[in-house]
Formats: sequence, C-alpha cells, structure tokens
Amino acid sequence: MLLIAANLRAPVTVVGPVADDVAADLALTATQVSLLVSLPLLCFGVFAIVAPRLLTRWGIEATSVLALTALAAGILGRSVPWPGALWVGTVLVGAGVATLNVALPALVKRDFPHRVGQVTGAYSATQSAFAAVAAVVAVPLAGTQPQGWRVAFGAWVGLTLVALGVMTWRWRGARARARAVTAVVTRRGGHRSPWRSALGWQVAGYMGLQSTFFYAVVTWWPSVEAEAGFTPAAAGAHQGLLQVMGIAASLLAGRVIDRTRAHGQSGLVVLFSGMSAVAVVGELLAPGWWTLWIVLLGLGTAASFVTALSFSGLRTVSPAQAAALSGMAQALGYGLAALGPVLLGGLHDATSSWTVPLVVLLVLKVPEIVAGALAGRRRVIGGHPPRESLRDSPRDPL
Repeated sequence: MLLIAANLRAPVTVVGPVADDVAADLALTATQVSLLVSLPLLCFGVFAIVAPRLLTRWGIEATSVLALTALAAGILGRSVPWPGALWVGTVLVGAGVATLNVALPALVKRDFPHRVGQVTGAYSATQSAFAAVAAVVAVPLAGTQPQGWRVAFGAWVGLTLVALGVMTWRWRGARARARAVTAVVTRRGGHRSPWRSALGWQVAGYMGLQSTFFYAVVTWWPSVEAEAGFTPAAAGAHQGLLQVMGIAASLLAGRVIDRTRAHGQSGLVVLFSGMSAVAVVGELLAPGWWTLWIVLLGLGTAASFVTALSFSGLRTVSPAQAAALSGMAQALGYGLAALGPVLLGGLHDATSSWTVPLVVLLVLKVPEIVAGALAGRRRVIGGHPPRESLRDSPRDPL
C-alpha cells in the first residue's frame, strides 16, 4: 500500500520544476505548459468516475496492476523524444494515478477496517514525502542538458515497477476472491450507491471544497507572500515548511481520527478547517507572523485531506461501497480543485490585490465546514452504522 502511495504524486510534482526546460526543448507555448501541468488533475476527476466500476468488476489487485502498468507506460512514454508522446504519456499517468487514488481507500476498508484513519494518514504522508523529494531532485536530475528533463521524468519508473511487481504477486492469490465480488456484494445488500445518498454528497462536497482550498493555496501562496514583501527565495522556503508540517499532520490526524470512531469526526472537521482559516486571516492582518500561519496552514490542510479520504472507509459498509464513494468524492473534488487556482488568479487580475481572493477563500470555508460536519457524523451510507461496524468487518472479496 505504501509502495503504491509513493507513486501517486512524484510523477506529477516532478513536472513543475522543469517545466521551463520542457517548453524550451519542445517550443511549447505558455498555454501548452499550463495544460501539461493541469492535465493530470483533470484526469484525476474524469477517471475517478470509471475506477469504481473496474474495481467492482476485477477486484483491487487486478485493477491496481492495470493502473500501475498504465502509470509506468506513461512515465516512460512522456520521456520518449516524440512530441505527441508527452501528451499521451501525461494522460496515462493521470489515468493510472486516478485509478489508484480510488483503489487505496477500498484497500484500506478491506484490509484495515479498524484502522482506517491511521493507515490513510500513513499513505497520505508517504505521498507528500515522495512528492517533496520529486520536486527537490527534479532539477539536479535534469542537469544542464537541453533534454535532461526526460531523465527527471523517466527516473521515477523504477519505483513504479517495484510496486507493480509486488502487486502482481499479490494478485495471484486474489483472483478467486475477485471473481466472487458481485455475488457477495449483492447477497449482503450493502452497496447502496453514494450518488443517491445525501451522506455521499456531503462527503463529496467536503472533499471538493477542501481540495479547492488546498490547491489554491499551493498555487498562489508564494505570490501572496511576495505581495506582503517576502522574497521569492523566502516564499519558496515557506512552501518547504508547509510540506513538512503536512507530513506530520497526516500521521497525527490519522491516529486521532481512529480514536473518534465511536463518536464521529464532526468536531475534528471544525478544528482542522478552522486552523487553515485562521492562517488566512493571519496572513491578511499580520503577515509578519508567517511562521505561525504556515504551520497552521500545513497542519490544517493536510489533516483535512486525510479526514476527507478517511470518510470513504468510515462512512461505508464494504470495500465496494468505499470504492464507489471514493470515486464520487474524488471526481467532484479534483473537478473543483482544478477551478480553484483559476478562480483566485482571475480575482487577483481583476482587483490587482490578493485581499479579495483570500476573503473568497474564507467564505468558501463556511460550506466546507458545514459539509464536513455533516459527513463526520457517525453513520454510514444506507443508515446508521451497526455495532459490528466498529470492529473488523467480514472480508469482502473485492
């Protein structure tokens, strides 16, 4: 599981630091570079709708093998010296990561039903850690050669192949279980679609709104600090601290979430979202206290993300239902997240200031907290959780 998580962000975050090299080598326009960076995010939303069907039909192991194969092909493909391969490879990377994004919550629900928060926090922290490493080593790997960016892109295929080998080995022992998925889910009667559930929409709304906030902050916070008088180097260092706090928060939030299984997570939603809201207010009123605001921002956004991911396991009764909810939440989440940076950038261009965009972010915190508090109540899609849902549930063959 952690091997898979290590592959979910590094192939994406490696693009930004060497985007200028790619543009210079392939004569790409600024619009094309923007599309190259945002295309995986769009794929996350689109393929998240398809992934639950694949998981229900083929099982977690088989679907993960397929997704990792697509990811490896995409990493290698976009490193090939043919312009069209860059775009085809990027779509394959987005499709592979999107499918694995949906598969992991289902895997957590199946194999760790009593430790959903802890395991989700662990794989979220792993994602963040490898994303940070990829961003740091991209430029050194690219070197000074005009096509050095291809090395920076392609180097990550080794990690993908390791995960593919391990998951292929696991798949060999899971084929019989995978073939029985549909019959068992039907017999249990526990696969009500989240698309027809108010709780499903509450989870998806929370995922979407917290993702919008996170991606807007990651994209524009250095510019916000630059307007406040910080140098680009200082703003970049602050982003590094943001990532470090996010890794710590992911591990801590996961353990706290598991401790609240018997009572729900509504209070945690208010706490975590409130921390990042306080950071925005602080940046508006006292930017000189940047350390405090970065710490609160890193803790709040990462903890909110882990909570949103954990809801796929906590608010469902089976791995198949967890996959369906995860796909729904991530489809909406990444769809909204793709719009967040564009919205804030447009507001900044219209007002020539970051004050109005930051106020809009604060306003969006209100529906985020409401949706999260409703999603955090101790219940599952289809009704209230039975007593046995707090213990290890019978294994679903998915």
